[in-house]
Amino acid sequence: MNNLLLSRDGALATLTVNRPEKLNALNFDTLDELDGALRELEADAGVQVVVLTGAGDKAFVAGADIGELARQTPISGKEMARRGQRLFRRLELFPKPVVAAVNGFALGGGCELALACHLRLASENASFGLPEVSLGIIPGYGGTQRLARLVGSGRAIEMTLSAQRISAAEAYRIGLVNRVVPQASLLDETRQLVGTILKNGPVAVRLALEAIQRGLEMPLEAGLVLEANLFGLASTTEDMREGLGAFLEKRKPVFKNK
Repeated sequence: MNNLLLSRDGALATLTVNRPEKLNALNFDTLDELDGALRELEADAGVQVVVLTGAGDKAFVAGADIGELARQTPISGKEMARRGQRLFRRLELFPKPVVAAVNGFALGGGCELALACHLRLASENASFGLPEVSLGIIPGYGGTQRLARLVGSGRAIEMTLSAQRISAAEAYRIGLVNRVVPQASLLDETRQLVGTILKNGPVAVRLALEAIQRGLEMPLEAGLVLEANLFGLASTTEDMREGLGAFLEKRKPVFKNK
Protein backbone atom coordinates (compact mmCIF):
# COMPACT_ATOMS: atom_id res chain seq x y z
CA MET A 1 0.00 0.00 0.00
CA ASN A 2 1.32 3.43 -0.96
CA ASN A 3 -1.06 5.66 0.99
CA LEU A 4 -1.96 3.56 4.00
CA LEU A 5 0.06 2.03 6.84
CA LEU A 6 -1.15 -1.09 8.62
CA SER A 7 0.35 -2.32 11.87
CA ARG A 8 -0.72 -4.95 14.37
CA ASP A 9 -0.15 -5.15 18.12
CA GLY A 10 -1.77 -8.32 19.38
CA ALA A 11 -5.52 -8.01 18.86
CA LEU A 12 -5.23 -4.31 17.90
CA ALA A 13 -4.70 -3.23 14.30
CA THR A 14 -3.89 0.39 13.45
CA LEU A 15 -4.61 1.90 10.03
CA THR A 16 -2.89 5.20 9.27
CA VAL A 17 -3.76 7.31 6.24
CA ASN A 18 -0.27 8.25 5.12
CA ARG A 19 -0.33 11.27 2.81
CA PRO A 20 0.87 13.97 5.22
CA GLU A 21 2.09 16.19 2.36
CA LYS A 22 -1.55 16.30 1.15
CA LEU A 23 -2.97 16.51 4.70
CA ASN A 24 -4.01 12.87 4.18
CA ALA A 25 -6.63 13.76 1.58
CA LEU A 26 -8.62 10.81 0.29
CA ASN A 27 -7.85 10.16 -3.35
CA PHE A 28 -9.19 7.16 -5.24
CA ASP A 29 -6.11 5.05 -4.61
CA THR A 30 -6.36 5.65 -0.86
CA LEU A 31 -10.02 4.63 -0.87
CA ASP A 32 -9.11 1.41 -2.70
CA GLU A 33 -6.33 0.66 -0.22
CA LEU A 34 -8.64 1.30 2.72
CA ASP A 35 -11.21 -1.06 1.26
CA GLY A 36 -8.59 -3.77 0.82
CA ALA A 37 -7.26 -3.29 4.34
CA LEU A 38 -10.73 -3.57 5.87
CA ARG A 39 -11.36 -6.79 3.98
CA GLU A 40 -8.05 -8.18 5.23
CA LEU A 41 -8.74 -7.19 8.84
CA GLU A 42 -12.29 -8.53 8.78
CA ALA A 43 -10.94 -11.94 7.75
CA ASP A 44 -8.18 -11.89 10.39
CA ALA A 45 -9.54 -13.67 13.47
CA GLY A 46 -6.62 -12.39 15.52
CA VAL A 47 -7.72 -8.76 15.14
CA GLN A 48 -10.48 -7.66 17.49
CA VAL A 49 -10.31 -3.83 17.39
CA VAL A 50 -9.14 -1.36 14.72
CA VAL A 51 -7.81 2.17 15.27
CA LEU A 52 -7.95 4.57 12.31
CA THR A 53 -5.83 7.73 12.29
CA GLY A 54 -3.84 10.05 10.04
CA ALA A 55 -0.10 10.57 9.63
CA GLY A 56 1.52 13.68 11.06
CA ASP A 57 0.21 16.16 13.60
CA LYS A 58 -1.91 18.42 11.36
CA ALA A 59 -4.60 16.28 9.83
CA PHE A 60 -6.67 13.18 10.38
CA VAL A 61 -8.01 13.46 6.84
CA ALA A 62 -8.46 16.96 5.42
CA GLY A 63 -11.00 15.95 2.79
CA ALA A 64 -11.22 14.39 -0.63
CA ASP A 65 -8.71 15.10 -3.37
CA ILE A 66 -9.90 18.39 -4.90
CA GLY A 67 -8.07 17.72 -8.15
CA GLU A 68 -10.04 14.52 -8.66
CA LEU A 69 -13.30 16.21 -7.67
CA ALA A 70 -12.79 18.96 -10.23
CA ARG A 71 -12.72 16.46 -13.08
CA GLN A 72 -16.07 14.84 -12.29
CA THR A 73 -18.98 14.71 -14.71
CA PRO A 74 -22.58 14.19 -13.51
CA ILE A 75 -22.29 10.44 -14.15
CA SER A 76 -18.80 9.94 -12.74
CA GLY A 77 -19.62 12.23 -9.82
CA LYS A 78 -22.54 10.05 -8.78
CA GLU A 79 -20.44 6.91 -9.11
CA MET A 80 -17.62 8.51 -7.11
CA ALA A 81 -20.07 9.30 -4.30
CA ARG A 82 -21.51 5.78 -4.39
CA ARG A 83 -18.00 4.32 -4.33
CA GLY A 84 -17.12 6.24 -1.18
CA GLN A 85 -20.50 5.50 0.35
CA ARG A 86 -20.06 1.76 -0.15
CA LEU A 87 -16.66 1.87 1.53
CA PHE A 88 -17.86 3.97 4.48
CA ARG A 89 -20.90 1.71 4.84
CA ARG A 90 -18.51 -1.25 5.06
CA LEU A 91 -16.67 0.64 7.80
CA GLU A 92 -19.89 1.52 9.64
CA LEU A 93 -21.03 -2.13 9.61
CA PHE A 94 -17.57 -3.54 10.29
CA PRO A 95 -18.04 -6.44 12.70
CA LYS A 96 -15.22 -5.30 14.99
CA PRO A 97 -15.07 -1.94 16.80
CA VAL A 98 -13.34 0.80 14.80
CA VAL A 99 -12.03 3.77 16.80
CA ALA A 100 -11.09 7.01 15.02
CA ALA A 101 -8.13 8.82 16.60
CA VAL A 102 -8.69 12.27 15.10
CA ASN A 103 -5.35 14.05 15.27
CA GLY A 104 -6.08 17.28 13.39
CA PHE A 105 -8.29 18.41 10.52
CA ALA A 106 -11.30 16.16 9.88
CA LEU A 107 -12.92 18.03 7.04
CA GLY A 108 -15.22 16.96 4.22
CA GLY A 109 -14.47 13.33 3.45
CA GLY A 110 -12.33 13.18 6.59
CA CYS A 111 -15.25 14.20 8.78
CA GLU A 112 -17.40 11.66 6.94
CA LEU A 113 -14.75 8.99 7.54
CA ALA A 114 -14.76 9.74 11.27
CA LEU A 115 -18.56 9.65 11.34
CA ALA A 116 -18.52 6.13 9.87
CA CYS A 117 -16.32 4.86 12.73
CA HIS A 118 -17.92 3.49 15.88
CA LEU A 119 -16.05 5.67 18.38
CA ARG A 120 -14.18 8.95 17.97
CA LEU A 121 -11.41 10.38 20.14
CA ALA A 122 -10.09 13.81 19.20
CA SER A 123 -6.92 15.69 20.05
CA GLU A 124 -7.33 19.22 21.37
CA ASN A 125 -6.16 20.68 18.05
CA ALA A 126 -8.67 18.69 15.98
CA SER A 127 -11.41 20.43 14.05
CA PHE A 128 -14.41 19.11 12.17
CA GLY A 129 -16.43 20.43 9.27
CA LEU A 130 -18.31 19.76 6.06
CA PRO A 131 -17.14 22.63 3.83
CA GLU A 132 -18.50 21.21 0.56
CA VAL A 133 -21.18 23.85 -0.07
CA SER A 134 -18.44 26.51 -0.07
CA LEU A 135 -17.07 24.69 -3.14
CA GLY A 136 -20.44 24.46 -4.84
CA ILE A 137 -20.98 20.78 -4.06
CA ILE A 138 -22.49 18.81 -1.17
CA PRO A 139 -21.11 16.05 1.07
CA GLY A 140 -21.15 12.81 -0.89
CA TYR A 141 -19.75 10.11 1.41
CA GLY A 142 -22.67 9.97 3.84
CA GLY A 143 -22.13 13.20 5.74
CA THR A 144 -25.65 14.54 5.19
CA GLN A 145 -27.04 11.31 6.67
CA ARG A 146 -24.71 10.29 9.51
CA LEU A 147 -24.09 13.71 11.02
CA ALA A 148 -27.79 14.36 11.54
CA ARG A 149 -28.26 10.91 13.05
CA LEU A 150 -25.39 11.54 15.46
CA VAL A 151 -25.93 15.15 16.59
CA GLY A 152 -29.49 15.95 15.48
CA SER A 153 -30.80 17.68 12.40
CA GLY A 154 -30.52 21.26 13.66
CA ARG A 155 -26.79 21.10 14.40
CA ALA A 156 -26.14 19.05 11.26
CA ILE A 157 -27.94 21.57 9.06
CA GLU A 158 -26.01 24.46 10.62
CA MET A 159 -22.64 22.74 10.13
CA THR A 160 -23.43 21.71 6.56
CA LEU A 161 -25.02 24.92 5.28
CA SER A 162 -22.58 27.29 7.00
CA ALA A 163 -19.55 25.20 5.91
CA GLN A 164 -17.91 26.34 9.15
CA ARG A 165 -15.45 24.27 11.16
CA ILE A 166 -16.04 23.43 14.80
CA SER A 167 -13.39 22.81 17.44
CA ALA A 168 -12.78 19.54 19.21
CA ALA A 169 -14.36 20.99 22.35
CA GLU A 170 -17.53 21.92 20.45
CA ALA A 171 -17.56 18.52 18.76
CA TYR A 172 -17.52 16.93 22.20
CA ARG A 173 -20.26 19.25 23.47
CA ILE A 174 -22.65 18.26 20.69
CA GLY A 175 -21.82 14.56 20.87
CA LEU A 176 -19.79 14.24 17.69
CA VAL A 177 -16.78 12.83 19.57
CA ASN A 178 -16.53 10.67 22.67
CA ARG A 179 -13.48 12.32 24.25
CA VAL A 180 -11.03 15.18 23.74
CA VAL A 181 -7.46 14.60 24.91
CA PRO A 182 -4.09 16.35 24.57
CA GLN A 183 -2.55 15.76 21.17
CA ALA A 184 0.60 14.19 22.61
CA SER A 185 -1.41 11.50 24.39
CA LEU A 186 -4.07 10.84 21.73
CA LEU A 187 -2.82 7.43 20.66
CA ASP A 188 -2.04 6.39 24.24
CA GLU A 189 -5.57 7.36 25.34
CA THR A 190 -7.00 5.55 22.34
CA ARG A 191 -5.05 2.40 23.16
CA GLN A 192 -6.19 2.65 26.77
CA LEU A 193 -9.82 2.71 25.61
CA VAL A 194 -9.12 -0.17 23.26
CA GLY A 195 -7.61 -2.07 26.17
CA THR A 196 -10.86 -1.82 28.13
CA ILE A 197 -12.72 -3.24 25.13
CA LEU A 198 -10.24 -6.08 24.65
CA LYS A 199 -10.74 -7.27 28.24
CA ASN A 200 -14.29 -8.26 27.36
CA GLY A 201 -15.63 -11.25 25.48
CA PRO A 202 -14.78 -10.64 21.81
CA VAL A 203 -17.80 -12.49 20.46
CA ALA A 204 -20.07 -10.56 22.83
CA VAL A 205 -18.45 -7.27 21.76
CA ARG A 206 -19.15 -8.03 18.11
CA LEU A 207 -22.75 -9.07 18.79
CA ALA A 208 -23.43 -5.98 20.93
CA LEU A 209 -21.97 -3.76 18.21
CA GLU A 210 -24.19 -5.43 15.61
CA ALA A 211 -27.25 -4.99 17.83
CA ILE A 212 -26.61 -1.26 18.18
CA GLN A 213 -25.63 -0.51 14.58
CA ARG A 214 -28.39 -2.54 12.96
CA GLY A 215 -30.94 -1.67 15.61
CA LEU A 216 -30.57 2.05 14.93
CA GLU A 217 -31.96 1.44 11.46
CA MET A 218 -35.04 -0.47 12.66
CA PRO A 219 -38.28 0.33 14.45
CA LEU A 220 -37.90 -0.28 18.19
CA GLU A 221 -39.86 -3.54 18.23
CA ALA A 222 -37.75 -5.00 15.41
CA GLY A 223 -34.60 -3.85 17.19
CA LEU A 224 -35.69 -5.60 20.36
CA VAL A 225 -36.25 -8.83 18.44
CA LEU A 226 -32.78 -8.49 16.92
CA GLU A 227 -31.31 -7.96 20.39
CA ALA A 228 -33.09 -11.04 21.76
CA ASN A 229 -31.86 -13.16 18.85
CA LEU A 230 -28.28 -12.01 19.31
CA PHE A 231 -28.58 -12.52 23.08
CA GLY A 232 -29.63 -16.09 22.39
CA LEU A 233 -26.71 -16.54 20.02
CA ALA A 234 -24.29 -15.25 22.66
CA SER A 235 -25.71 -17.79 25.08
CA THR A 236 -24.39 -20.63 22.90
CA THR A 237 -20.75 -19.56 23.05
CA GLU A 238 -17.82 -20.92 25.02
CA ASP A 239 -17.03 -17.33 25.99
CA MET A 240 -20.43 -17.02 27.69
CA ARG A 241 -19.78 -20.11 29.79
CA GLU A 242 -16.29 -18.87 30.63
CA GLY A 243 -17.46 -15.36 31.51
CA LEU A 244 -20.29 -16.48 33.80
CA GLY A 245 -18.18 -19.24 35.30
CA ALA A 246 -15.35 -16.82 36.07
CA PHE A 247 -17.78 -14.43 37.74
CA LEU A 248 -19.18 -17.18 39.98
CA GLU A 249 -15.68 -18.41 40.79
CA LYS A 250 -14.45 -14.87 41.50
CA ARG A 251 -11.64 -14.95 38.96
CA LYS A 252 -10.79 -13.14 35.73
CA PRO A 253 -12.20 -14.76 32.60
CA VAL A 254 -9.98 -16.14 29.87
CA PHE A 255 -11.98 -15.65 26.67
CA LYS A 256 -11.19 -17.73 23.60
CA ASN A 257 -13.17 -15.82 20.96
CA LYS A 258 -15.46 -18.84 20.52
